Amino acid sequence: MAELSRRRMLISGGALGAMGALAMASPAHAWTWSPQGSIAGAGAGADPRWVWDEEADQLLASLLDRGAIPEVNRLLWDWTRNDQPLPDGLPADLRDFMERARQLPSWADQSKLEVAAQFNKARGIYLNLCNGVGGGMLATAIPNEARAVYYSKGGADMEDRVAKTSIFGFAVGALNAYRPDGTCVVECVKTRLVHAAVRHLLQQSPHWDGDIPISQEDMLVTWHTLPTFAMRKMLEWQVPIKAAESAAYLHVWQVTAHLLGIRDEYIPATWDAANAQSDQILPRNMGPTREGVELTDILLSQLAEQTSPLSVSRPLCNALARYLVGDQVADWDGIRREPIWDPLIRSLWPRLVRFREGLVPLPLVPETAWIIDEAVRRYILFFLTKGQETKIEIPTANRPGS
Repeated sequence: MAELSRRRMLISGGALGAMGALAMASPAHAWTWSPQGSIAGAGAGADPRWVWDEEADQLLASLLDRGAIPEVNRLLWDWTRNDQPLPDGLPADLRDFMERARQLPSWADQSKLEVAAQFNKARGIYLNLCNGVGGGMLATAIPNEARAVYYSKGGADMEDRVAKTSIFGFAVGALNAYRPDGTCVVECVKTRLVHAAVRHLLQQSPHWDGDIPISQEDMLVTWHTLPTFAMRKMLEWQVPIKAAESAAYLHVWQVTAHLLGIRDEYIPATWDAANAQSDQILPRNMGPTREGVELTDILLSQLAEQTSPLSVSRPLCNALARYLVGDQVADWDGIRREPIWDPLIRSLWPRLVRFREGLVPLPLVPETAWIIDEAVRRYILFFLTKGQETKIEIPTANRPGS
């Protein structure tokens, strides 16, 4: 099946498709990351491109074929807290799976999770910017992810799709993320079920001509666009971070990866291991697509629209996105260059960071920098509010017309 999919991609993708497929198959892009660098410390070392989530995938395919998902979504609507029992009436096979899937791994460290919560609070503006705007722009430059989002049900309503993504992101960053009254376990398990449903459904779409979507590698790539990208940007911006905070921030995302169904043998144990893995798999998974360009335009239009009370224009949003992800990714995403805002953002953001960290006095920070800061706050607040009006649900179909 995998060989057939690769051959189909070569035939249908033209010169760019062939170049991309050959690049992924080349020795330079071979999987060499050692499981010794993982949280498990060992593993089979199989290429994660060809590994999925077997138990969840079989379960969701069965639930979809049985027509059980609408009732499951109804029953899970009010399942919101980590310590909350699963609702009565769930299919027995789903209940058994979810009871196992909601358990924290044996290596989870509650003290580190508490430090991570405080770090998320103290560094929230940077993390929200990197994970929200930056992560979104990186995601649309990942062909597998962009196409999976576009052709799945969520691609038809990106405002709702981003709101649901925000539910997950804010759950990870909450002070009570993994406490009994938190929601992170719930959102991770629900997201894992959604991923399994999307794998089953997208293969039925006439627009999907790739391999089975959302492999272990696809999930790892997305994971690296969040904590790994955010940590690298904060270090680049010279944000002061203590060693214990850095380790704790990695740990909360390690636990999250486990609950999302990523195998422990692929979850990096250290930042050095995470950076090495990111450097290996991001290059072989990134590039331009028509779907990615279209999704980027929608996301940036939303950002500009929701910050309109401050007269924050689309050109400023373009410049902010380009500053975060760099020229190559911005060009893949079709983000316009802004001759006025691009250099201004490059100059202002480091000053704003230095001010926020108490390294420079207020007079050196232009008022425009405060507009950027507040724009980010309003963007995140908007989608958080949207998140309170919707919940993560398992899809039963692909994008209408797909």
